[in-house]
Amino acid sequence: MVVRTGARLRAAVLGTGLIGGSVLLRLHAAGLDVIGWDPDEATRRQARSLGVPMADLLADAVADRAVVFLGGPLPTLPATLVEVAALTGEDCLLTDVGSTKAQLAAFAAAQGLTHRFVPGHPMAGTDRAGLTAAVPELFTGAAWVLCPAPDGLAAFRRLVALITEVFAARVVPMAADRHDAVVALASHVPHLLAGALAGAAERSSLRDAVLTLAAGSFRDGTRVAGTPPQRTTNMLRGNRDEVVAALAEVAGYLDELSAALRADEPDLLTARYAEAAAARQALAGRRYDEQIRSFPATGEPADEVAWLSALGAAGGHLSGCRTAGETVSYVAHRPQSD
Repeated sequence: MVVRTGARLRAAVLGTGLIGGSVLLRLHAAGLDVIGWDPDEATRRQARSLGVPMADLLADAVADRAVVFLGGPLPTLPATLVEVAALTGEDCLLTDVGSTKAQLAAFAAAQGLTHRFVPGHPMAGTDRAGLTAAVPELFTGAAWVLCPAPDGLAAFRRLVALITEVFAARVVPMAADRHDAVVALASHVPHLLAGALAGAAERSSLRDAVLTLAAGSFRDGTRVAGTPPQRTTNMLRGNRDEVVAALAEVAGYLDELSAALRADEPDLLTARYAEAAAARQALAGRRYDEQIRSFPATGEPADEVAWLSALGAAGGHLSGCRTAGETVSYVAHRPQSD
């Protein structure tokens, strides 16, 4: 159990859709003192029917809390952050669960909040939305990005401990701009591709026959096209420049496949698919080396932030963080060389 000053950690979750709702349900299942809030009254009633405490007012939800998770649509997060910061004390840890990070991280820096706001992004989800889709086990084994700041390391360390202990997630430390470049290719472009494939099928004169024969490849390739359209739009617009750049890379590779097919060059087509298969195989069978890395708890933050950012950029993650006396120690996992 994560504790703070000898007592149960008091948490709040604002915005209880799929991600926020799953955070709320997991914290509740773990026995923490947690309360939720959502602007939708029906959602609040539904959460209460599950036995989860809900506040009718945002201010009541965050009162005297040690950590607050900010959810809700991406465009609302800056205003919510400012509001919650004004309602909570300086020792209250703030984080979010939004799918883009650079804009919100820059906003938090401009507001002077980086000492207690840690941008976050749990890499988990489904093609469904709302509290009805939320499950407390959603984040088990999932990657959860956290963006450390030099003046926010104390907050970052607390959050790493909470996420690894309570959610059993893998914390990936990463600079906010690097995060947005990575998720553009890992998450956001796949939404575009799924939308394009499903949209082409919808427009096709053979639509009904296509859907009748749709097997695993079509179903897997279009799964995220079922995500609520407004949520997808917010995500793509929030990371527009990086998504456009990543889409150009994908389009270039698709052009190579198309050219090989048009020219009827089987060796070239096979080579391109072998190259693609290597990434797929690496995804399924990644192995990691574990190490313990320690830093002075009150030492120069630049070295610690640089090591954390390099670990995430190399595909590594954290499975624990412990501060004992004047030393902070991370349990780190770095991918083995192929």
